[in-house]
Amino acid sequence: MSAATIKVLCVDDSALIRDLLSEIINSQPDMEVVAVAPDPLVARDLIKRHNPDVLTLDVEMPRMDGIDFLERLMRLRPMPVLMVSSLTQSGSEVTLRALELGALDFVAKPSLGIRSGMLEYAEEIAEKIRAAARSRPRRAATRHEAPPQRLTAPLMSSEKLLIIGASTGGTEAIRRVLEPLPANSPAIMIAQHMPGGFTRSFAERLDRLCQISVKEAEDGERVLPGHAYIAPGDAHLKLARSGANYVARLDQGPPVNRHRPSVDVLFRSAAEHAGRNAVGVLLTGMGKDGAAGLVEMRQAGAPTIAQDEASCVVFGMPREAIALGGASEVVTLEEIAPRLLALVASSGRAQRV
Repeated sequence: MSAATIKVLCVDDSALIRDLLSEIINSQPDMEVVAVAPDPLVARDLIKRHNPDVLTLDVEMPRMDGIDFLERLMRLRPMPVLMVSSLTQSGSEVTLRALELGALDFVAKPSLGIRSGMLEYAEEIAEKIRAAARSRPRRAATRHEAPPQRLTAPLMSSEKLLIIGASTGGTEAIRRVLEPLPANSPAIMIAQHMPGGFTRSFAERLDRLCQISVKEAEDGERVLPGHAYIAPGDAHLKLARSGANYVARLDQGPPVNRHRPSVDVLFRSAAEHAGRNAVGVLLTGMGKDGAAGLVEMRQAGAPTIAQDEASCVVFGMPREAIALGGASEVVTLEEIAPRLLALVASSGRAQRV
């Protein structure tokens, strides 16, 4: 094993999943499964012995479930963790809790045809492991952390829009952008790389935490101030016009940059229909989706923000956008919410496009 080889430990009570993950990972030239474990108690000793670069972790296991183990792990020995989750409502809620605790990303187990389904996503799984190995693991948040400072804003033009894109590490980054925003914030549209079945739970969780209303976007609905609309996990989200109103459009077209929803698709629609009345934000994520779209938004007159490297879990997407000249500003994650309100307030009298 070369020094550059990514060492992976797979923890899952299913022998089939352990075998499939091992087959997928060991077929890649730059990674190797150094050990497998049927439960977290066995995994604990294997982590000490092998010092893996990345851990894949099942959510539901005997003796200690994955969430309890993850919480302890991220408190005592933070490391990149990729969750392996079932495609169910309860599975999605538990997975979002894992991301909150510090897991980097997740892989969804197919509900049918597990072997063929897992192998079909072999390259995606490998890419997520590569991203995990390059990521910045963070300690779990404590239960006693102070809530985010709530921001206030003057009455804002209903023409203003905030357009946000994210991928790996994005669920928590989006929460930290939305949670401080006041109830009278401009309308927000979000494309987060996430499979179908998870985005509804994601929206519901954010809706409980935020002053604004957060929901999964529906085709044809009006885009209103004080609301955030999240692209469903199996559709592109686009901004469109219906008379004087903004509306959301869902598109089942082919993946763009291997993603549906694609950040580029959302950004390009905002450039076309909102122009300088939008603000574009590209958050943490692997790959390049959103970089070209952010360039188009900037060219259309929109202020554009990229999250800085130090606060990103994975700097891929913002780095690509910055390299293309798509970001008019590069700021830390904590600075994004107040900066958005300042940008909108400073251009509050922008003309309709």
